Amino acid sequence: MRSGVIAQKLGMTRIYNDAGEHVPVTVLRMENCQVVAQRTQEKNGYTAVQLGVGLAKVKNTSKALRGHFAGASVEPKAKVAEFRVTPDNLLDVGAEITVDHFVAGQKVDVTGTSIGKGFQGVIKRHNFGGGRATHGNSVSHRVHGSTGQRQDPGKVFKGKKMAGHMGDVRVTTQNVEIVSTDTDRGLILIRGAVPGSKGAWIMVRDAAKVALPDNAPKPAAIRAAAAQASNEAPATEGAE
Repeated sequence: MRSGVIAQKLGMTRIYNDAGEHVPVTVLRMENCQVVAQRTQEKNGYTAVQLGVGLAKVKNTSKALRGHFAGASVEPKAKVAEFRVTPDNLLDVGAEITVDHFVAGQKVDVTGTSIGKGFQGVIKRHNFGGGRATHGNSVSHRVHGSTGQRQDPGKVFKGKKMAGHMGDVRVTTQNVEIVSTDTDRGLILIRGAVPGSKGAWIMVRDAAKVALPDNAPKPAAIRAAAAQASNEAPATEGAE
C-alpha cells in the first residue's frame, strides 16, 4: 500500500482523446507535496507518512507547528494529512512526491469536502417527488408529508429523510480514472467530477478495490531522486 497525495482542486475543463472524443476532467495541482513526518510500528503502533502541501505564512502558523516543520527541515505547509502505508513503502522525511506518482489509466479514490448548500428541502436534498400541483393541494407542493406513525412507536425514527443542512461533508469517490499528468506544471487530470469547491484540498489515493498498475512507481515518485541523478550526470561526464 503506497502513500496518497494532497492536491488542490483548480476546477473542471475538457480534453479530447486520440479518437476525438470529448472527455470532462477535473484539474488538480500538486505543489511542494513533501513528507513531514513518519509513523512507525515501534514508536506509534502503526505505519504511515505525514504529508504537507502548499505554503503557509510563518505568522499564521502556530509555534508548535513551526517547530514540527523545522524538525523536518521543510517550510510551513498549508495542509497536512496522514496516509497509511506498508513498511516497505515508507518515505524519508523531506522527500517531495511528484505527479508521476500516478500513471494514466490508473484508478484512484479521491476524498474532499463537498460544497455546502445550506438548509435545503427534501426535494433538493433527498430527491423527493413533491406533492400534486392542484386538485385540492394548496400549500403542500414541496413538503415531505408525514414523518412518523401512530401512537406506537409515537416518535420519528433517527435518520428520517427530512429538510436540513446539505453538503459540507467529507465525501470519498472511488475508482475514478487518471486521464493524464503534467509533470512540468504539477497537474493531475481526473475523469469526471471530484468532491469539493475550487481551491479545496483533495486527497488522492490508489484505488482500494482495483489492483495497482505494474508501471506505477514504488514506493513513490520522488523529485529528490531525479534531481540528484541530474546533478551527478554532468559531474561524471566531466570526470571522463
